Amino acid sequence: MITKIIDENSISVIPEDSDDLLNLRRIIKKDDKVIGDTTRVLKQDKDYSRPDKGERIKVRIALTVEKILLDDVLDRLRVGGTIYESSNESVPHGSHHSFILKINDAITILKKKWSSIEKKLLESNNNQEAFVLVAIDTSDCGIARLRGTHLEFIPNIYSGSGGKRYKTSFNIEKFFDQVQQAIFSIAKKEDCIVIFGPGETKKRFANFIEKSQKNKIQIVEGIDSGGEDGIYTFTKSQAMQEIMSDSKLAKASSIIDEVMLLVNKKSHRFTMGFDETFNANQMGAVESLVFSDKTIQDNDEQKIMDFLDDAESKGVNIYSVDASTDIGLRVSSLGGIVSLLRYAIPF
Repeated sequence: MITKIIDENSISVIPEDSDDLLNLRRIIKKDDKVIGDTTRVLKQDKDYSRPDKGERIKVRIALTVEKILLDDVLDRLRVGGTIYESSNESVPHGSHHSFILKINDAITILKKKWSSIEKKLLESNNNQEAFVLVAIDTSDCGIARLRGTHLEFIPNIYSGSGGKRYKTSFNIEKFFDQVQQAIFSIAKKEDCIVIFGPGETKKRFANFIEKSQKNKIQIVEGIDSGGEDGIYTFTKSQAMQEIMSDSKLAKASSIIDEVMLLVNKKSHRFTMGFDETFNANQMGAVESLVFSDKTIQDNDEQKIMDFLDDAESKGVNIYSVDASTDIGLRVSSLGGIVSLLRYAIPF
């Protein structure tokens, strides 16, 4: 999340991914002030204008928050309230409005006092390392940017190679150039580019781009799939956990693996499902937890936010995952939330 402190009460923010939107859902509270740009339809007073038609204009609005909720689970944030200030005199004060906050939308949040947890949430994703994953073969290439626990894919790139049985005028450097341009479109200068796939194509591609690419480049062996399938195979591999040991996805994956190990051992040092995890947190027993959007779908949203804030205040390491990765799907199949405990609790 990109943040800029204006004064002790006001901070401007720009969410960069779904984790940031979730953090803002926990940060913004009722009676906070939110300032942002939006559009409003203003009725036209011109002669012969239709009474049911209006002009949609861009306006800056400040509102007092009354309601906040995740819209379409983790993709958008809806902040509703009463307008107390606007940049257009035609927008009446005291009327109601809702901001639909999406990734890369900027708002300013005003609070009477910022809590330590709220400040921690603002900073939790700052300077977070991101990776561009490249699963390349002679036939196709899959590319995705991994930041936090979310994968952002771009469509597969196909080389047009006819394979060994057919003679073609296939130019692999032209294919490499297409892949390089696609990487430029999604990568940021601080991202690490991780290249894998079957055969020697990954090494040839790494040599091709290293002269023009300023990003750190890493080649991974042992992933024998290209395209989108190769990306998913990598995110489930041991190589991912070794290379990205400090990443949120690797830590969340490690927690899931340990939970499954404890299940096989019939241990009581883990929980599955919201009720078990909630009760364990009440006892102060939770060490770390992973939850998916299924938890928010299946339970009262505000109850989940209050639970996460309480867990955070007790020093619990919290990781959110979504359906863009296999880990998110695994957590959803385990009740939407799992946790590792500091000590065993019989349920």
